[in-house]
Amino acid sequence: MKKIVYIFAALVVLSLSGTAQRMPESLKKLLNAEYAIQNFYVDTVDENKMIENAIVGMLEKLDPHSSYTDAKETKEMEEPLQGEFSGIGIQFNMKQDTLYVIQTIPGGPSERVGILAGDRIVTVNDSTIAGVKMKNTDIMKRLRGKKGTKVTVQVKRGSNKELITFRITRDNIPLYSVDACYMVDDVTGYIRISRFGAKTYDEMMESLNKLNKQGMKQVIIDLSDNGGGYLNAAIDMCNEFLDRNQLIVYTEGAQSPRNEAKSFGNGKYKDLKMVVIVNQYSASASEIFSGAMQDWDRAVVVGRRTFGKGLVQRPFKFEDGSMIRLTVARYYTPSGRCIQKPYKKGDKKAYDEDLLERMREGEYYNLDSIQFNDSLQYKTLKHARPVYGGGGIMPDIFVPVDTTEYSTYYRDLVAKGIVNQFSIDYVDKNRKQLLKTYKDVHDFDARFTFSDDDMKRFVAMGEKDSVKYDEEKYRTSEKVLRLMIKGLIARDIYSDTGAYSIIINHRNNDLKEALRIIHDDAAYEKLLREGNPEYERLAKQKHSAKKQ
Repeated sequence: MKKIVYIFAALVVLSLSGTAQRMPESLKKLLNAEYAIQNFYVDTVDENKMIENAIVGMLEKLDPHSSYTDAKETKEMEEPLQGEFSGIGIQFNMKQDTLYVIQTIPGGPSERVGILAGDRIVTVNDSTIAGVKMKNTDIMKRLRGKKGTKVTVQVKRGSNKELITFRITRDNIPLYSVDACYMVDDVTGYIRISRFGAKTYDEMMESLNKLNKQGMKQVIIDLSDNGGGYLNAAIDMCNEFLDRNQLIVYTEGAQSPRNEAKSFGNGKYKDLKMVVIVNQYSASASEIFSGAMQDWDRAVVVGRRTFGKGLVQRPFKFEDGSMIRLTVARYYTPSGRCIQKPYKKGDKKAYDEDLLERMREGEYYNLDSIQFNDSLQYKTLKHARPVYGGGGIMPDIFVPVDTTEYSTYYRDLVAKGIVNQFSIDYVDKNRKQLLKTYKDVHDFDARFTFSDDDMKRFVAMGEKDSVKYDEEKYRTSEKVLRLMIKGLIARDIYSDTGAYSIIINHRNNDLKEALRIIHDDAAYEKLLREGNPEYERLAKQKHSAKKQ
């Protein structure tokens, strides 16, 4: 930061001495203000802090993704895409002095107890961290710690006034990009990618090659809850599935001329039949990949409208290790759709609450609640079928969120760590017998089930920790509770993060729809050639309503 201050001081001298005649008046004003405060203010001023505050103030009035981080924050922000650390396993941003969970690390402690993307952590071990202007580094000191130590957090979820208490045991956080890879059936491979990191392409290729040897004829790429990461990882992945010289993505900004990324055509899986799963938490690089596959009619996209993060940040690092991530351009899909959802400069609160607003409007649950705009209709590049802009990637097939099996009883059991604790206790007592009885995770998946006595012990564990038994709510959530515990046991027994997905995916409606469409050749091809007629109907209805 000293270098910044020296530059500012030098420019001030030039400005005041008249030797910087061409310097913009606005910059002279800023530099003169800094000079005046530093030299004439009544009290001593921390010059470094003042410059940092000025930078932060400028960025806050821009878009929602331009940001400043000090040296420690910069290092910790980049860590999830690079290595391993011990903590609670979340990626987060500070917005309006509140810690927002961007996503939980697959296989990490926070995911296990049920913390979700979009949750706001209010307290850590009885210390309030929301609304107190606490630095990211101070918050991370509270959340991170040695493996095996415990931390209690209180979370605000959605519009609920009641805080949910989670008790989390810190652990080493695995940072693999691919956290599930297996054959769903004799011909269909499934790969779940949690982020786009430095090794994502290599991990994906290793997974594809592994599945190919097992007889894979078609693949489902699951990008649900994938918040993005490195652009090059998405481009490399796209290249594997596209023909030569096909546009993957382009960027453009007022000071950044159009820059295109095109495929080389040397991919091994250019003809592999594919479905891509996305949801409202799929963002950035996930949207680049799914948008390119959709625009080239290369794959059917299934799920819900993606987040809409299409702003390109360029890092500007300073000598002290701090960094500005400045938005310099926008991402566009091959058909010309801007991925970025609309926003108002300086209004980060409304931007942060966009997903909550979508939920309130029913977009997650009902197709008719989605706002299609026929003035933002684009055409795919191979079959000229309609796709829609306006922010994010709208999947070719909409899959509503299913909440029928969830209850407050389920939520409390998960939030207090009862589900996780019961699975740990079960494994501790039965590990040898489980390994002896079931030869692998697939055998375990097919034959293992809990006895009634097992579930009685589970309920009793909850009551011991103040989760009062409610028979009606228990019956509502019994299937999903059994499935979740089974998945956690499988992951612990077989030391495989994919084991959890193998179990849990039995009730994954997005995957069920992906399997339905990938096995129906006629419906699959029709979607890629004509698009979804329901979307056109809704767009026309909105257009007609406007005219009236």
